[in-house]
Amino acid sequence: MRPSDIELLTVPGKPALHGDLLLAGVSAPRLRGNAYRGSLWRVQPEGGALAWTHGERDLAPAISPDGRWIAFLRSAGAQAKPQLYVMPADGGDARPLTDLPLGAGEPVWAPDSCRIAFTARFPDPGRHGVPSVEGETFEPDEEAPRRITRFDYHLDDIGYLADRRERLFVLDTTQPAELTPLTDDRADVSSPVWTPDGETVLVVAPRDWGAVETEKSDLYAVPAGGGDPVLAVRSAGTVEKAAVAPDGTVLFIGAEISGERMEVRNPGLWSAAAGEEPRRLTEAESVYCVSGAGAPAVFGDEVLVAVLDRGAVELRTVPRDGEAAPLDKLPVVLGGQVAVRAFVTDGDRIAATVASPGSAGEVVLVGDGAERVLTDWSKPLREQGIQPAEELAATAPDGYPVHGWLVRPPGEGPHPVLLVVHGGPFAAYDWGLFDEAQVYAAAGYAVVLGNPRGSAGYGESHGRAIVRGMGTVDADDLLALLDAALDRPGLDAGRVGVMGGSYGGFMTTWLAGHHGERFRAAWSERAVNAWDSMLGSSDIGWTFVDEYIGPDLVTQLDRSPLTYAGRIRIPFAIAHSERDWRCPIEQAQRLFVALKRGGTEVEMLIFPGEGHELSRSGRPRHRVQRFEAILGWWSRHLR
Repeated sequence: MRPSDIELLTVPGKPALHGDLLLAGVSAPRLRGNAYRGSLWRVQPEGGALAWTHGERDLAPAISPDGRWIAFLRSAGAQAKPQLYVMPADGGDARPLTDLPLGAGEPVWAPDSCRIAFTARFPDPGRHGVPSVEGETFEPDEEAPRRITRFDYHLDDIGYLADRRERLFVLDTTQPAELTPLTDDRADVSSPVWTPDGETVLVVAPRDWGAVETEKSDLYAVPAGGGDPVLAVRSAGTVEKAAVAPDGTVLFIGAEISGERMEVRNPGLWSAAAGEEPRRLTEAESVYCVSGAGAPAVFGDEVLVAVLDRGAVELRTVPRDGEAAPLDKLPVVLGGQVAVRAFVTDGDRIAATVASPGSAGEVVLVGDGAERVLTDWSKPLREQGIQPAEELAATAPDGYPVHGWLVRPPGEGPHPVLLVVHGGPFAAYDWGLFDEAQVYAAAGYAVVLGNPRGSAGYGESHGRAIVRGMGTVDADDLLALLDAALDRPGLDAGRVGVMGGSYGGFMTTWLAGHHGERFRAAWSERAVNAWDSMLGSSDIGWTFVDEYIGPDLVTQLDRSPLTYAGRIRIPFAIAHSERDWRCPIEQAQRLFVALKRGGTEVEMLIFPGEGHELSRSGRPRHRVQRFEAILGWWSRHLR
């Protein structure tokens, strides 16, 4: 896979299923126009798919409960915000429903098949292109100053929050009217879901409706016809995604918080009957429910959820009664060496978007005792060349088992080696096709990918192992996995590089400063390098630093890779985005100056207009330019 082959990364989103109608929004980067393009595709029950819409970017289809209408999001231009559209399910023109300045969120149909709930950021007058009360429209640099009184005032990839809260809307598709938000500007709300009677919409909102800064969230009931929100479910910590069973029981995915901070807790499945406290249905230690794949779904007498287990994201069923079930008691409905990215149900059938080592995502239909892969959007990518992922197992110095993968380049070698560290750290590499590993392997590098302690999907204690200990056993695990890879034939132990982003960037700098003799060079991007300034500059710094490092300045400095910059003698590259608010650019600048003052060979690459997610969802040209810069760096130092 070459850098420009990102155009072949055709990725389907969450499918929509009703009877014989199965739709998916499919998106891919396009270098011409420097934007993402996509449309809705109809997936055929017997296999194959046909383009169903032809907008510049159509996504997030939702089929009305009566099967007559399709709501979806459409961006009418490269820079246009997504707006809500509706069209007949049997074909016809799409009709716009919204024209909101910052766009609309994904549609959720009411039981009556007439109304739609969604959330959208609603700007204050005089902000973000909206005219002021006097009718003036200002450029961003001409807006009035912002008065900040809270920690949670900004968010990466969004910006300032208080003047554009995410609010709930309900519209009637049969009677177009001026849109008025149903929630106020005190709190951001998300993930709307209707109650079965169609009278109420449940939304996720900060505890106490955002009265003070908090990581905790609850479910609130908002009358669909207007009225004050009412607390519906007080969680044990957080709510991420929710659903309402036909009997009114609320099912949701969330994590438990003991005290005020989360400190790495597995999200689990919870049930809350009317008037009762939530009850956890999955064991905290062994089960990590993946809310990003979708809300829990009633599936017969059980509940269907996506679960992360050793790099596999599987669909499993959970009993609604009894004690919190451990992972080994949850039957697998769709699993193996796969990563379920999204799923929906229709009766006893499941439609899922599934990535695998050879695919960025295909639509899979499960039903009638069979599992069928219906699409093959990644075929052009495989024809270009995809290298298989080999599982790796290692043992850390303290006897702890470590799991990961090796992606080899073509040919016998000996090949130079890249240790590539994921971000998070409470995240994980999985079995889905990883474009970065494929690009590096195609260029001749063996790629080592690991899920050290601190990662998700190996038990809550595995993830918590580096709380107040980042850079300890996680570093040991990664080096052990690297050694296990180097024991295999065809890899050159004398030509090894280390790289990673975010937490992976932290680890890159940490390893370069503590184990630099193991590597020829390093590439660190969007990294945390100094915890003292991260606390005050990052959008999550006010909670994250205390959670993982602690409030003590001496400890923060001791755990900061910047403190050990004077030890780094290998060539070092730093990549960062100008608008990164997760790991602000000062993290890169401070390290660059320290290394250059110390005489280390160092260079810094800054991407304009990008945020923390550049490598995954940045502008297509920047993604290609980043790949080209990385390959150029390793060509100079590992060839």
